[in-house]
Amino acid sequence: MDEQKETLRVGSAVRRRRRQLELTLAVVAERSGLSVPFLSQIENERARPSRRSLLRVADALRTTDVELLAAADPARTVEVVRADDDTDLDTSTPDARVRQLARGHHQLQVLEFIGDHDEGREFQHRNDELLYVVEGAVEMEAEGRAYRLGRGDSLFLTGGVRHRWRATVPDTRVLVVAVGDHIEAVDDGGR
Repeated sequence: MDEQKETLRVGSAVRRRRRQLELTLAVVAERSGLSVPFLSQIENERARPSRRSLLRVADALRTTDVELLAAADPARTVEVVRADDDTDLDTSTPDARVRQLARGHHQLQVLEFIGDHDEGREFQHRNDELLYVVEGAVEMEAEGRAYRLGRGDSLFLTGGVRHRWRATVPDTRVLVVAVGDHIEAVDDGGR
């Protein structure tokens, strides 16, 4: 069984884009040359468009097939990342590793940092992030304030907070959980 297989549900992305542009299915059908029933089936996940059909839908929605696929919802999946899986994202520093713990293009991003990383690099993400120290200790700077975190400590950052951190103990393990930067987090006005 392929544990890494990810099936995207592009219909939800098509519907969101169509509604964002305030278009009816009939208008998209006219622009794309596809039928209203077929477009409805795509939006309701009852039909999967061919690459050519997806290109036509994307053109009708003034976007690209790549953007629609990037905005697609992953199908319900269960994914296992084993401790010995070779999923390092950065191997430039021999004493440091970064493992992606949730593969693919999801709303939730989860990374495990082992050892140290580029301590001089400052980060600023548009969405929320949680940093949890699994082992060791780190020094964290966020918006000009310094924080020392040890095993079991966590630090939550709202979107837009400038921050940087460094490991202060060898073999430090840090878990970072974040809302994907590709997700537009919007204030719903208190609803």
